[in-house]
Amino acid sequence: MMKNIAVMTGGGDCPGLNAAIRAVVLSGSRYDLGIMGIRNGWKGLIECDMVSLTDASVSGIISWGGTILGTSRTNPLKDPADLEKIQKNIQEAGIDAIVVMGGDGTLSAAYEVSQKGVPLVGIPKTIDNDIYGTDLSVGFDTAVSVVTEAIDRLFTTAESHHRIMVVEVMGRTAGWIALMSGMAGGADTILIPEIRFTMDDVCRDLRARYIAGKKFSIVVIAEGAHHEDIAGMEVPECIRDECGHEKFVGVGNILGKELEHRLGIETRVTVPGHVQRGGTPTAFDRILASRFGISAVDQIVAGNFGHMVALKGTRIGTVPLKEIASRINPVDPDFYYDLMKLKRRTR
Repeated sequence: MMKNIAVMTGGGDCPGLNAAIRAVVLSGSRYDLGIMGIRNGWKGLIECDMVSLTDASVSGIISWGGTILGTSRTNPLKDPADLEKIQKNIQEAGIDAIVVMGGDGTLSAAYEVSQKGVPLVGIPKTIDNDIYGTDLSVGFDTAVSVVTEAIDRLFTTAESHHRIMVVEVMGRTAGWIALMSGMAGGADTILIPEIRFTMDDVCRDLRARYIAGKKFSIVVIAEGAHHEDIAGMEVPECIRDECGHEKFVGVGNILGKELEHRLGIETRVTVPGHVQRGGTPTAFDRILASRFGISAVDQIVAGNFGHMVALKGTRIGTVPLKEIASRINPVDPDFYYDLMKLKRRTR
């Protein structure tokens, strides 16, 4: 009979994690389960750094950003000895199953760990919304809202000074934040990793706006947009984090300089950076995270391990971790081009 479960958050933080932690704890209490919180993701599981969670522990945290458990980008598969430590610590702590909240890296690792006999269920969280198998992930809605507000504010200063404003947003392999915030904010050009572009095309569109009397423009570009599309630039070998993710060199600044050089129009670059994934989650993210947390506990009680809870339309379902491991959820080009039919409209 199941007695204790644990919950952990891995990878980058995002708004909504605490709402999901709260939901796991409160749902677990419905089944009279003891709840352990694993600190700092896989690192905490390797080091047996855990804390007991109760209803009182999660009181009031639904509106908090970040994660009360902390997080890390530790790869549990890097050292075979770490997996042995994980299995030993789980057994000694009396943990029957784990709720793993993470992005593509954390959940891919979760699949491998589950294959070694560790019972777990995943919850998708990332502001990039690039996790395969779910329509939306925790944190995405908040990030889009934050960037949209930034674009709204940049609109007025761009218009006042007759400038091009370039906004570089997060999006390593998928351009969801750029596309959705760009559309919501009325951006004139949106550049994402999934769609190749040329500087000639970008400059032609912006020049046409200028000639038509629109003396300012907003350009939104995802950090993962291809550098080589900008004047054929060669980008030096990049630095990578411990998970192998590229640390980008600032494609927005490269684009801004090239636009100003080619068009002769004053150009400024804004990079919201980690502001996009900090702070208070939106109501939508709080609700989505709560629904995911409830479903994750239900799946554990049902013994449906090795799965990730997922949003499909308005319903919460599950997807085998095997199907999502090492895959991403890119923007469909047809969806992008459909939205781009509005790109030349006046705001």
